[in-house]
Amino acid sequence: MREAGLLLIIAALCAVMSVASPHFLTVDNVRAMLLSFSIEGIVVVGMTVLLIVGGIDLSVGSVVCLAMVVTGKLFLMGLDPWSASVLAIAACALVGAAIGGCVSGIGLSHFIASLAFMVIVRGLCLALTQGTPQSLFALPAGFKFIGQGAVAGVPVVILIFLAVVALSDLALRRATVMRRVFYTGSNEKAALYSGIRTGRVKFWVTVLCAALAGLAGVIYTARFGAATPTFGAGMELNVIAAVVIGGASLKGGSGTVLGAVLGLALLSVVTSSLILLDVSPYWQDMIKGAILLAAVTIDHLLNVRKASR
Repeated sequence: MREAGLLLIIAALCAVMSVASPHFLTVDNVRAMLLSFSIEGIVVVGMTVLLIVGGIDLSVGSVVCLAMVVTGKLFLMGLDPWSASVLAIAACALVGAAIGGCVSGIGLSHFIASLAFMVIVRGLCLALTQGTPQSLFALPAGFKFIGQGAVAGVPVVILIFLAVVALSDLALRRATVMRRVFYTGSNEKAALYSGIRTGRVKFWVTVLCAALAGLAGVIYTARFGAATPTFGAGMELNVIAAVVIGGASLKGGSGTVLGAVLGLALLSVVTSSLILLDVSPYWQDMIKGAILLAAVTIDHLLNVRKASR
């Protein structure tokens, strides 16, 4: 029902904007909206699974940047971009493993561990680049194709995004192993008594989230042909907002990939609408913050109502 409600809200907003601005439902604007959230949507998928297990990752923006920096740095050192990309995603997965180790091994919360690594990884990006953006215009056309190319008129970025969403949504709904994620997020103690290694579940979900952020960073590199050490700052807030708006609970145990994607689509439609209506960027941030506050409030009230039953 949450997903159906989001679809109705998005449809209503699109109907209003089609009257308010003749440029809203044009092919170019719709294409721009899809491209604007497709790569970020890959990060949203990982965050969705992590919130379901009861965690959160504040470092995803920095991890996306790390993937770009590592890919660019290795390419400029003479490595082919494909191998550089694999190593960059592996480096991001190691960051996820470090956060997961702090959570499952030491007992820190996801919030504290990921907050620390958000700063550490951002500092590493600045150290590797000396704070200077890397120009990667010499990237081969085959690699740039994944970020800039199209198949039958559909951008490859969107196709990759749809594939990741379809596979992850199917896995969450059907795969037996993903039941452990929901059980751990719903009631970790009961899951532990049932024989589920909850620490291991949280560890691998954290690694998955970081690896998907790394994949997004590689695609951003191919799309922009550059690696900026400040890229992705604040991305985590947009990603978390999309997942919460999509129905995932901050307390864990609930959420869907489709709902999270719809939440991200709603934010993208709102952003596009505000730009077309010539609303100040300062007001745009306030409006997005209000939407996030409303989503968190609704989530809290639903949890209170569920507990009272």
